[in-house]
Amino acid sequence: MRAPLSRLPSNEPRLPGGAGLGGQEGVVPDWRAARHLGGSQTKSIAGSRRQGDAGRRHHRGCRRWPRCWTRQILNSSGTGCCTPCCSLASNQVLMEEMEEELKCPVCGSFYREPIILPCSHNLCQACARNILVQTPESESPQSRRASGSGVSDYDYLDLDKMSLYSEADSGYGSYGGFASAPTTPCQKSPNGVRVFPPAMPPPATHLSPALAPVPRNSCITCPQCHRSLILDDRGLRGFPKNRVLEGVIDRYQQSKAAALKCQLCEKAPKEATVMCEQCDVFYCDPCRLRCHPPRGPLAKHRLVPPAQGRVSRRLSPRKVSTCTDHELENHSMYCVQCKMPVCYQCLEEGKHSSHEVKALGAMWKLHKSQLSQALNGLSDRAKEAKEFLVQLRNMVQQIQENSVEFEACLVAQCDALIDALNRRKAQLLARVNKEHEHKLKVVRDQISHCTVKLRQTTGLMEYCLEVIKENDPSGFLQISDALIRRVHLTEDQWGKGTLTPRMTTDFDLSLDNSPLLQSIHQLDFVQMKASSPVPATPILQLEECCTHNNSATLSWKQPPLSTVPAEGYILELDDGSGGQFREVYVGKETMCTVDGLHFNSTYNARVKAFNKTGVSPYSKTLVLQTSEVAWFAFDPGSAHSDIIFSNDNLTVTCSSYDDRVVLGKTGFSKGVHYWELTIDRYDNHPDPAFGVARMDVMKDVMLGKDDKAWAMYVDNNRSWFMHSNSHTNRTEGGITKGATIGVLLDLNRKTLTFFINDGQQGPIAFENMEGLFFPAVSLNRNVQVTLHTGLPVPDFYSSRASIA
Repeated sequence: MRAPLSRLPSNEPRLPGGAGLGGQEGVVPDWRAARHLGGSQTKSIAGSRRQGDAGRRHHRGCRRWPRCWTRQILNSSGTGCCTPCCSLASNQVLMEEMEEELKCPVCGSFYREPIILPCSHNLCQACARNILVQTPESESPQSRRASGSGVSDYDYLDLDKMSLYSEADSGYGSYGGFASAPTTPCQKSPNGVRVFPPAMPPPATHLSPALAPVPRNSCITCPQCHRSLILDDRGLRGFPKNRVLEGVIDRYQQSKAAALKCQLCEKAPKEATVMCEQCDVFYCDPCRLRCHPPRGPLAKHRLVPPAQGRVSRRLSPRKVSTCTDHELENHSMYCVQCKMPVCYQCLEEGKHSSHEVKALGAMWKLHKSQLSQALNGLSDRAKEAKEFLVQLRNMVQQIQENSVEFEACLVAQCDALIDALNRRKAQLLARVNKEHEHKLKVVRDQISHCTVKLRQTTGLMEYCLEVIKENDPSGFLQISDALIRRVHLTEDQWGKGTLTPRMTTDFDLSLDNSPLLQSIHQLDFVQMKASSPVPATPILQLEECCTHNNSATLSWKQPPLSTVPAEGYILELDDGSGGQFREVYVGKETMCTVDGLHFNSTYNARVKAFNKTGVSPYSKTLVLQTSEVAWFAFDPGSAHSDIIFSNDNLTVTCSSYDDRVVLGKTGFSKGVHYWELTIDRYDNHPDPAFGVARMDVMKDVMLGKDDKAWAMYVDNNRSWFMHSNSHTNRTEGGITKGATIGVLLDLNRKTLTFFINDGQQGPIAFENMEGLFFPAVSLNRNVQVTLHTGLPVPDFYSSRASIA
């Protein structure tokens, strides 16, 4: 008999990718027409469009938004919502991942008034002033124009060729050929980026550092990409401010802030409970009653929870960025060649006369669409990176496990040459520890299972006590029957072996060291490798070997120091009664599950390896104990198609008025087995049948109509036994809703007995029962039954069997 290999299906979570924002480029209006709208009208139009977009954004499906893609990648929690109604806690976890993106590479703090360099990197305005370096007059923009070089002020690529990298720290040293180049060492920012110290102390001025003039012929080097740029007459004002980055930092800092406090408390501010959207003020309850009474004009104000008020603040429009050349003008168009937004005055001055200019809104949508599409690819890479990190972490764990295992084997073999007894002692202690961990695991699992059932039972008790307190008789009677059944069912579950320990405290280990000690003395690794090309003896992995019901799973491996490969393995089991071994599996796999064993039986298992040369010695013999009682459910695979399953396949009914058969998943050929079925629904006095059957029993007729089934069918008054369509032993006493049917299959005495409500129904129903039997039921749509398994044999039957 060959046993099939048990494999588990892969349930690795897959992260859904989102579709990018679609956007079409609109018709480009004349920029001269745009100038007549005025700054305020342009803002209002843009604001109304933003409000319309925000109103529709919640209904689009969040996988279209990059923030939700990122949350899926970071948290593996499925799709989330990217709108303001999202959980603040989820947003906070998400935003913490991008903290490094919000810090200046020079000062290491959050950006303050960030500016955008031509290389697309950002700097604080104050930090940019601190790392300015003055260049020689010969390298000034004016001298470069006078020399006819024709190089633009923003030609930082050429300037970058003049910069020198330090071989010691990979930071910048000085500018080659500059007479006034700094000679002081490079400084290192908190982010690890090396930057220049100021070339000279800043001149004393009454202006703020952001507005103070920069020295002539100043040069700035990006601390991230190390590209250099000579500033023009505008100095740092020539760089645009990154308003978007400022907004992101504001939202991030708000999400990191503590609980919102009242803004009107005089001493220790209390935690705010509401926010007035019109007043834009957070109130605690006392201050709200004192300063914002709900009467008069204040009665029309809208009070919202503080968290919602924080979101509405975040959504408030920020200051619109203005043109760097014309600070009083808002951006209205976009120059494609210069890749920058411009105002109408820039266009009037002719700076972009030969350039392609498009509407700012159209380019805004187009670039958003392009960024969204680019995030699709980045999302895939991030997903692959996450899976790769999981693989690497698993490799680290596997390397550690293999290292520990290899080292233990190597040390054990070396110690065997010196002192065989000490080496064997360490190995036996390891086995004892494994047995110890296994016993602890079984007991802890039972503790956890019992704790859950106790919590459920306690909850049901508390609920029932609250129901008993109700004074509505009709309402109570509507649910009382169901509650009574639930209470009885829960009580029955507690009384059917649940409170019996699954593990003993004794260590069933015995030591016979004489043959092993002899093998140790005969061990010669070099001679074994040269003269024994057969595989080494496999090692059974005890921590992975287990039994469940009447199935056994065994796992083995080759010794870590084995150099002879094995082409396959042979697994052998005895008959469960101390008889001869027989082959149950031959193949290359190192794990096998053997089904169809006897319940309450002890099996011995061993494995050996083979290759073209021969067969290895057997492994140590492993003793396996199958379950004393059977836990099983109904089998959807073998049932009639009209059978309806529920409650994890423990409850069945039928969609047809004709009788249909359903079998249990587990078959019995040895031992004593008892299970019960409760009648959940019983309408119009049908005749359900209960018993056992062969696997090939007819499924579209009442159980017992053919010679493959042995059953008892019963109505509300009496019952009959039936096999091969022969009715015998009519017995008074039927079933109703809530009744319990017991089936006792005693294969030791080869008998089948039935019970109704804990009392034996008639004599022994059938005798001379031999072979493989499956629990079986036949019913129609008027009946619903629930199966209860893993039950001990009734006490009166056990005592009667012992007397007999």
